[in-house]
Amino acid sequence: MAIETLQTLSYSDSSKGWPSFYTYFPDYMIGMNSFFYSFKGGNLFRHNTNPLRNNYYGVQGISTITSVFNPKPTLDIKLFKTLSLESDDSWTVDNLSTDLNTGSMASGYFEQKEGEWFTYIRSNAGAVDWKLRSAQGIGIAKEVTGNLSERVIEFAEPIGNIVNIGDLLYVSTNSNGIYSNPKIAAPILSRTSNTLTVDVSIDTPPQNPLPENPLKDSAILVYKNSIAESHGVLGYYMEFTLTNANTSPVELFSVGSDIMKSYP
Repeated sequence: MAIETLQTLSYSDSSKGWPSFYTYFPDYMIGMNSFFYSFKGGNLFRHNTNPLRNNYYGVQGISTITSVFNPKPTLDIKLFKTLSLESDDSWTVDNLSTDLNTGSMASGYFEQKEGEWFTYIRSNAGAVDWKLRSAQGIGIAKEVTGNLSERVIEFAEPIGNIVNIGDLLYVSTNSNGIYSNPKIAAPILSRTSNTLTVDVSIDTPPQNPLPENPLKDSAILVYKNSIAESHGVLGYYMEFTLTNANTSPVELFSVGSDIMKSYP
């Protein structure tokens, strides 16, 4: 479903077109003596004199810029690895998406390197894609023991070294030989060569609690932290939205990305 965004458009007689869009909604606008004025609710406002940026008629907003990277638009699927901002302040990246993936970056992810703000593109928290190497099938649960806070799952075969403490365990229950879609169960607390101990003191999320008995004979899978295991986003193009809530002047000169051809 499309989301409608209200904007104020301005018409230019010299260009015979609509060159500017505004996110505030005056009753009337006029330029006079090198100043820009607007009327709202019967009051007169002179613009570019308020020390608070993005503050119109007493309502505080944020700076938002949406753009797209689209090199070789019809030839290659690309892997977008990083984002760099030539700016005097860090920004938050919202609604980062391609035709195949999504991602996001909080302002705290950016680090200053050689005068630019730099970060690796991260997947959204909680994002799960079973086709990625972040997902690992462990095997069928042979035996399940433990208590209400911890559960120990035993396997017939060695687990291997791919599973680490902190990974999330998923359960696919067996119903007449058919395994259901994996549901998140609990984070892994410890492991041995053929057992996993998981924390069941909290349900993550609450609607998919770790069952007491159906774990036995269920298929067990493990998924790495989606943010820590991020490797970029795939797609023909990448659209992104930058936001900044600073109330003082902020300049953004350029936005760049390290892009490479994907080799599946």
